[in-house]
Amino acid sequence: MADSEVKERATVRKVQVANLTPGDSGRGIARLPAKLMQELGLAEGDIIRIEGKRITAARAIRPYGEDEGLDIIRLDGLERANAGVGSGEFVEIAKAVSKPATKVVFAPASDHVRLQGSADALKRTFDGRPLCEGDTVATAGHQRVNADMPEQIRQMLNAPAYALQEVRLVVVSASPKGIVHIDAGTDIELRTEFVAGEAGDRRADVTYDDLGGMGDTIDALREMVELPLRHPELFQRLGVDPPKGVLLHGPPGTGKTRLARAVANESSAHFFHIAGPEVMGSAYGESERKLRELFEKAAAEAPSIIFIDEIDSIAPKRGQVQGETEKRLVAQLLSLMDGIEPRQNLVVIAATNRPEAIDEALRRPGRFDREIIVGVPDVHGRQEILEIHTRGMPLSPDVDISDLARRTYGFVGADLASLTREAAMEAVRRIMPRIDPDKDSIPTEVLDDLSVERADFENALKRVQPSAMREVMVEAPQVRWTDIGGLDESMEKLREGIELPLKHPEAFKRIGIRPARGFLLYGPPGTGKTLLAKATARESSANFIATKSSDLLSKWYGESEQQIAKLFARARQVAPTIIFIDEIDSLVPARGGGMGEPQVTERVVNTILAEMDGLEELNNVVVIGATNRPSLIDPALLRPGRFDELVYVGPPDTAGRRRILAIHTSGMPLADDVDLESLAQRTERFTGADLEDLVRRAGLTALRAGLDTGKVTMANFEDALKDTRASVTEDMLEEYRKIQDTLKSNAVRPTGIGFVLPGMLTPRNETKGASASGEGATQPGEGDQH
Repeated sequence: MADSEVKERATVRKVQVANLTPGDSGRGIARLPAKLMQELGLAEGDIIRIEGKRITAARAIRPYGEDEGLDIIRLDGLERANAGVGSGEFVEIAKAVSKPATKVVFAPASDHVRLQGSADALKRTFDGRPLCEGDTVATAGHQRVNADMPEQIRQMLNAPAYALQEVRLVVVSASPKGIVHIDAGTDIELRTEFVAGEAGDRRADVTYDDLGGMGDTIDALREMVELPLRHPELFQRLGVDPPKGVLLHGPPGTGKTRLARAVANESSAHFFHIAGPEVMGSAYGESERKLRELFEKAAAEAPSIIFIDEIDSIAPKRGQVQGETEKRLVAQLLSLMDGIEPRQNLVVIAATNRPEAIDEALRRPGRFDREIIVGVPDVHGRQEILEIHTRGMPLSPDVDISDLARRTYGFVGADLASLTREAAMEAVRRIMPRIDPDKDSIPTEVLDDLSVERADFENALKRVQPSAMREVMVEAPQVRWTDIGGLDESMEKLREGIELPLKHPEAFKRIGIRPARGFLLYGPPGTGKTLLAKATARESSANFIATKSSDLLSKWYGESEQQIAKLFARARQVAPTIIFIDEIDSLVPARGGGMGEPQVTERVVNTILAEMDGLEELNNVVVIGATNRPSLIDPALLRPGRFDELVYVGPPDTAGRRRILAIHTSGMPLADDVDLESLAQRTERFTGADLEDLVRRAGLTALRAGLDTGKVTMANFEDALKDTRASVTEDMLEEYRKIQDTLKSNAVRPTGIGFVLPGMLTPRNETKGASASGEGATQPGEGDQH
């Protein structure tokens, strides 16, 4: 017996704990280095005993590629809670054998959940899963199976779904004692309600596995919060005070509150939550008293985390508020945070999406020692978040999470949660006819058939928009490249300059060049500049913000600049984004023409110049401006780095006109005698808008002959041709040819007062007189009257 004990002791290894990726969470697996598995005599899928403050079990599988050679064990948040350890701590592991369970009793792991369901479904869900009494486990729907997993694990993860969402359960009791697994002979009992004490004092409602796309943020927060709470002796040895506060800021819905709760759970700290309105009292001094009492309670129950949500509501800048209560409350908060005794195991985390509104005195070391940005997730982060929200879903095999992640640009965590919820509701609507409203429960076979399909997500995407875009959301353009004719050269420039860098940024990084930041589309009215911008947004799969100068210009001093700064900030937040500014010449005219105090448009020009090529990088945001009077635009905007590409959109050639006529007549019943080729040859200098008008007039002429007319004939087109004419004149085309030759050179040429185009415009201080009297050279904008 002694020999076997020595042998067993020799196979026990102490190893450091690290986190599993969110996609592997809730599966009951642990990832170990190949060398360690060999040392312990483990094959993939074997059960291991994990001992921290408690004993739990998991199935061992091979490590992630980047972990090879590292002496770590990767566990998910539930397994870490079951073992009573945190990330970075050590556990002892050994090979184990599980016994078949005769009976297992489950109950909800939190007190706000009421459950009713089939014990058979639970048996299928946890079939073969190693369990210990007191463990917290999670049900799951269809699990994505990694290619590197052994067949045994694959079969377990492909078990039919128990519920449409992930549900956390605690193993109240299991017979016999020790490590057991559920098989066909196990008797399962499901209690409907949580009973205090069954889940112990370990909270596993939110762990790091429930946070996607914020690995760096979690690391930064852990070293600021977990270290002082778990190991205050480190700071004592170094002779410094531990950090007292962390400020989390970022757009709404990025997961700031959830992150604070996960840190509290993972560091086994007591969690105290403050919301602004709860603290405010009606009596004099009541608000400060409530705040003092909460800090005293947290100090008494240390280690503690005090989380202040929306801190800008209770600690605004004292110079900008009228009420005395707010000022006293800020002063009280300042003294409480500075009055915290060193090494008292108390950390304050605050969250806001308006850091600029917080009193400056709070934003110094000693109060909030570090400010951490919780930003909008990138494509990899979105995939992690979607995997978290769908890991309890019975997903159909046609659902491609990575494709959804690519398409949900600008979505924050809350938006992605809403998307998965909407997709689930679509699935429920589909199965509703099979549910009998007179019965209390839904038949098991109906629940087993319930799955969320790709079409459900497609429908959900139509309804869910990025929350940051809701204020400026325009209907997503439905125009495709195929809907545009006669602009092949312009289309190619936009595809190269916008669609390629937004869809394939890695190619530009590899070559070492930056994509263009701006495109100015100029040309006569009606040539399709706005249509090109819409198609670019649609084909690039980018968010589209369309704005007009009237939306941005305000009579109040400084408000126009503020609107533009907000527009660009929002575009950065939901990138990739295309900002489209129509008739941009009215927003950014050449500076230097006015006397005295700068006009509002001059300040607007300065703001746009700084936004497009200032200190703050404009990544994955493209500005498209459209104008038919490029000569009026400030030359500083036309240099590389701002509007890098100046794209002339002129009247189409014969082949282009033929294509445009085909597009506009595609839904029209044409008679056999209609010759579109002949019409294209006879419509010289007609723009796309002119050709659309021609087709419309031909249709109206046909209807005049009788409302029951079935065909539009060539004679109708002949009549329409008499009523319409080209809106672009030869003189206008000549002026645009001059612009093409001189626009770039004038952008970099130093000028005095204004911006001069030979044969086109007088200096800017004379322009007003010329245009007012109607004299001077022909302006390209004259086409507007046609």
